[in-house]
Amino acid sequence: MTRPVPAAPPAMAATYVFAICRHVDEGVLSRLPGITTAPVRTLPFERLHAVVQAVPAAEADRRSWTERLSDPGELERCVRAHHQVVTAVAAHGPAVPMALATLYRCEERARQALGADAARFHAALDRVGGRVEWGVKVYVSSASAATEADRTTVAPARVPAGPPVSGAGRAYLERVRGTHRAREQSRRAALQAAEETDRALRGLSVAARRLRLQDPQLSDCRQAQVLNGAYLVDEDQTARFTEAVATLGQRTGALIELSGPWVPYSFAGEDGAHGDR
Repeated sequence: MTRPVPAAPPAMAATYVFAICRHVDEGVLSRLPGITTAPVRTLPFERLHAVVQAVPAAEADRRSWTERLSDPGELERCVRAHHQVVTAVAAHGPAVPMALATLYRCEERARQALGADAARFHAALDRVGGRVEWGVKVYVSSASAATEADRTTVAPARVPAGPPVSGAGRAYLERVRGTHRAREQSRRAALQAAEETDRALRGLSVAARRLRLQDPQLSDCRQAQVLNGAYLVDEDQTARFTEAVATLGQRTGALIELSGPWVPYSFAGEDGAHGDR
């Protein structure tokens, strides 16, 4: 029995693009909700398939999407829906994830713009095929506990010139200096651990990227982040890679957080974003 082909979107609709792939299971797409109520389907171009969904024209302008993504609840819904589609597509073969809210004003414009980038998409698919992305984060270890006086008093940057300080004052300054030294040693050790970790994991990866460090206030971790790395690893090297991360944590004494495996977002080479395309 021939499976019915999803109907093309109405003329007055924008086209949202989730991912680019070479092969896709239409049956898998039909079970995905996506961003809107329209069916998730494919748009063929240049021996490739774009996984797309129609968005009503009235909801597709920059202002509408800025407002939508400014709402935390709606942002979370869109991120989850986008990732769900990308993950489902990548489970059946290499996929190039597109940025959240990649929109074209119509289907024909999407086909033309994506077709112009076909060579880059083919190269990206070759690069990520049979590979996954792992995230590795390294955090600064806590310095030795300071005394209550040290925690509540601002330490001078240097010993002021003047008469010699008393024994009690000298002891206080030594405690302050000791606290500063401990913190500086902890910071240097963490930076060294970050460099050692990154260097070792690059040797086990096909490609690697150092991403922007995350603000501690945006995560549950109260410690400062000194490495936020993404590593593209052959699937058959997964065990070796994860074991290396565990060994590095034990050897350096650093707090190392491993996440993944992920669809290779960081290595897809797609920097697109919403626009009037």
